[in-house]
Amino acid sequence: MIDKLVIANRGEIALRILRACGELGIRTVALHSEADADTKYVRLASESVCIGPPAAAGSYLNIPAVIAAAEVTDATAIHPGYGFLAENADFAERVEQSGFIFVGPAAETIRLMGDKISAIDAMLQAGVPCVPGSNGPLPDDADEIMRMASDIGYPIIIKATAGGGGKGMRVVHTEAALLNAWQLTRSEAQAAFGNDTVYMERYLEKPRHVEFQVLADTQGEVVILGDRDCSMQRRHQKVLEEAPAPGITDALRAEMGERCANACRQIGYRGAGTFEFLYENGEFFFIEMNTRLQVEHPVTEMVTGFDLVAEQLRIAAGEGLSAAQADIPQNGHSIELRICAEDAAADFRPAIGDILLLDEPEGEGIRVDSGILDGGKVTTDFDPMLSKLIVHGADRAQAIARARQAVQNYVILGVTTNTGYLDAILAHPDFASGEVSTGFLAEQAEALTAPGEDVSDLLMAAAALSDERLLSDVMQISEMHRKMGGWTN
Repeated sequence: MIDKLVIANRGEIALRILRACGELGIRTVALHSEADADTKYVRLASESVCIGPPAAAGSYLNIPAVIAAAEVTDATAIHPGYGFLAENADFAERVEQSGFIFVGPAAETIRLMGDKISAIDAMLQAGVPCVPGSNGPLPDDADEIMRMASDIGYPIIIKATAGGGGKGMRVVHTEAALLNAWQLTRSEAQAAFGNDTVYMERYLEKPRHVEFQVLADTQGEVVILGDRDCSMQRRHQKVLEEAPAPGITDALRAEMGERCANACRQIGYRGAGTFEFLYENGEFFFIEMNTRLQVEHPVTEMVTGFDLVAEQLRIAAGEGLSAAQADIPQNGHSIELRICAEDAAADFRPAIGDILLLDEPEGEGIRVDSGILDGGKVTTDFDPMLSKLIVHGADRAQAIARARQAVQNYVILGVTTNTGYLDAILAHPDFASGEVSTGFLAEQAEALTAPGEDVSDLLMAAAALSDERLLSDVMQISEMHRKMGGWTN
């Protein structure tokens, strides 16, 4: 049984874990850097421990400090959230060796799926379809590499086995460019991950990104909580996600779900996980498995009614799954928008500043997972995502309409955000069709990032005309916003 949990993360995911713990009666320990001492999740936790300086390397990535915090607070378990140490096998191993419960899969499973070559091999053995490729590391033999590429067929993509976040990959369209791309990718992989091992796959030119959410307990039971479409990506980073993925037949969805469930059984998976696929011309191709909670998990929660974090905690405590596959509903459609501190009109330059006013949308079918407060500071120390705006509708059309209304009424004053960019995506007819590929945002970059009128900026400028009245004027803006019925931010 888990009676006290260390949350080894920050921001909105820390708050998300706090909420689940509160419902289960679990006491919480919030870990924080010096910069996060006065944040919302720290205030709401049962207790807190400062583990280092603002930079993540000295705090949230500091394994000894995290373990020490769990020891001094007499915690039972540690939840890594996502990012930071969530998929660090050494951390998971250290947690359990120190006598704590790790809320996630076993260290050996994280290692297996963290190496893309071993992950692909495991999936092939489990009957999960994979992209045609080298099925192993590329040799040092240039002639053999040329032969392999010819057999696979151009275009191909060279990837680092330890890669992630869009790093360590290069697309090759012609034989003449192959060997140079191979060497460059190896160098990039060594610099980024300390491992220059690379492999090769066929490059799919117009795929969608579709993933399946799984839950597996320690008794060998596995359920699939549906799928998500995460094709809206900029520079390999997800921007908008939705569930279920549009345009996939029930028969194909059921087939792929069972293949994922079978793979979980074969590798002895435990906890929440996500199988990520490229989908093109009615076929799925495995790309990786994320052995953790996903940023986009709320859209699955909205259509199934399941609390994925609570399920993680129950599984970690040794309990069985709370429902069988036949009992998991799929109701309506959900969309998640990542609200980020960045300037879309300036090549997504990170934005910093003080949050002078925060007015988040409310209403039917609207959920906001946020870790920010009025008066909070936004810096470049961490990922620019400030919060997640999640909506639910009876169908995809209603979900899109609600998402547009909600994002237009999401007000953050003092920091530039990407709300206008997100609204432009939702308004685009190609997005409405549900058939866009992972290349859509790059193809439509100019149209989607065109600057528009930003009412929040106008209000800030007006308030700044009188320094002595700035604070009071800003505090009145929220009421002005409500009386106006909302504005586009």
